Amino acid sequence: MSLLKFNKSELVNLSYSLKREILGSNKTGAYLNTSIIACNTRRYHGLLAVTLDRFGGDRFLLLSGVDESLIVEGKQFNLGIHCYGDIYEPRGHKYIVDFSANPIPQITFKVGDILFRKSLMLSQDKDQVMIRYDLLEAGSDVKLYLKPFLAFRNIHALTHRNPQARVEGRPVKNGMAFCMYENFPELNLQVSGRSADFQYLPDWNLNVTYSDEYRRGYDCREDLFMPGYFRINLKPGTSIVFSASVDEEDTSLLKKKFDQAVTRKGSGESYHDQLTRCANRLVTNHNGRRRINAGFSWLCTGLLRETLQSIAGLTLYGLGDKAQFEEILDNLIADEQERLFHRTTQVEAPLYLAIALQQYIDYGADPKEVWKKYGATLRGVLESYLPGVRKEVTMHPNGLLWAQMDGVALSWMNAYIDGRAVTERAGYQVETNAFWYNAICFALDMEKLCRRGGSDFVKRFSAIRDLVKANYQNCFWNGKFGCLADYVDNNGQNMEIRPNQIYALWVKNSPVDEDLAPSILRVMDNELITARGLRTLSPRDIRYRGVYEGAQKERDLAYHQGSSHPFLLEPYIEVSFRIKGASFWKRAEWLTEGFYDDLNKHGVGAFSELYDGDPPHEPHGAISSALSTAALLAVDRIMEKYKEE
Repeated sequence: MSLLKFNKSELVNLSYSLKREILGSNKTGAYLNTSIIACNTRRYHGLLAVTLDRFGGDRFLLLSGVDESLIVEGKQFNLGIHCYGDIYEPRGHKYIVDFSANPIPQITFKVGDILFRKSLMLSQDKDQVMIRYDLLEAGSDVKLYLKPFLAFRNIHALTHRNPQARVEGRPVKNGMAFCMYENFPELNLQVSGRSADFQYLPDWNLNVTYSDEYRRGYDCREDLFMPGYFRINLKPGTSIVFSASVDEEDTSLLKKKFDQAVTRKGSGESYHDQLTRCANRLVTNHNGRRRINAGFSWLCTGLLRETLQSIAGLTLYGLGDKAQFEEILDNLIADEQERLFHRTTQVEAPLYLAIALQQYIDYGADPKEVWKKYGATLRGVLESYLPGVRKEVTMHPNGLLWAQMDGVALSWMNAYIDGRAVTERAGYQVETNAFWYNAICFALDMEKLCRRGGSDFVKRFSAIRDLVKANYQNCFWNGKFGCLADYVDNNGQNMEIRPNQIYALWVKNSPVDEDLAPSILRVMDNELITARGLRTLSPRDIRYRGVYEGAQKERDLAYHQGSSHPFLLEPYIEVSFRIKGASFWKRAEWLTEGFYDDLNKHGVGAFSELYDGDPPHEPHGAISSALSTAALLAVDRIMEKYKEE
């Protein structure tokens, strides 16, 4: 795909190329992530980060990078690049003439009459990264030096030269194995072919600087261990494969394994192909347990809200796999008993289970079978919101849910500055109560479908449903503004114009009268909609921050105070089609096509977590987001439904 290619003038421009990242991930939970010129700019960047159960299931960076040098007629040309303070050395990017990311990242270098290509591949079924080096053109034989940089640290931390580090390695076939600290796995560094030898020359590369961390005001310098280097003779037209793996590999099979992996990946021929590829990337199968990664490369795997909101988009609309939907949901329920039934700081998240089940049924699942399997779980979730169960949220006599813990943000808008919530939203939250009403209605419908209409649950929650319906609109509707309050507290309605009210229209069982929907949507059209999602706050608000940049404080102020979030397009576009009909199709196309134009930005070939609220709406946050990917897949499905009309 031409959209995943860059030319020489772009690649040698550091202000351009360092902002664009490549990403690879696999089912074990491992990833590789770096810039398109292989210069690491974040602490999370590296060529092999793996999930380690022995350390609580967090991810750890083993291999930070590999520097290449070509030796030609006694002259050495260094192809690597690192940042030290504000100095880049060596400046190997000046030799780059081409980059492509389809189907895998490939960087092409030109040194005189030498054309040399580097291709990166993460194994899909094990903790292994492979790098293939091809000497495409050369006037004579070339000697290749490969210098690995080891980290052996948590992806959120940084490492420094220390006496505890084990710098000794042990020989393995065509390479060396290293384990820098106790309880870590060995990292086997190996090369295919017979012409390679490893020169053990241990040293530390000091004060490597990560420019993105520096720009954000974080600790940004670390020391990386260099155990030595490989020396390899290459003839024109030949290639070798370098492997870094937690297992010792059969080096005679590395080339074949690399080629087979590339063939299996295929090449995406459409934007939808890119979406489904990203969906597959975000579903892990670590230790045989499928879960959803919220986003690369620092977001967690198996989060409650992110999983429930993205599970239908990724597994059903993206991968078309009902079995994966159920497996992931089963694992989530098993892992999240505390949040589902007892306490959580995102009080709306457990109620999203009803929406995920509704989406599953809409996709074709048998309603009775779904309710037979998951009905008890959803009933338990609903009962946990009754008085006396949860401390953070409870049902009031009017049937509505009141969420409050002093100083705690009890919704998805949960950024903090110096320990204080930016958007606390204590009281009756507009989306939480819409989810509450929808979940109750859905559960009652399912109970009656399965002939449990006379149960105590049905009697109790039928009365609660009627209370919520009678009080929701009176509580949240504001005729002067023509929309819903974002939340209501002891001081009355809070009329910050935020996107949360879209959910009151989107849920299948809406607590809002149908004739109010056009007015609410009009306010959102005027205040919140952008070419990259919905703003989290109206630009007319004094607290609005339209650019997500700067240190942590500035970014946290913008995260829910103006940044645009693509995942909000799913409910917005579906509601717009319901109200405006097929005539909305062109507008929906405009709202989504920009994301595909951005596939050369931020995460190459991936869909970002958030965007600036102000034009030109630059991407930020996680470079590959489960919420964004799932929402765009859902929108694709919605648009396909209305396309013929």
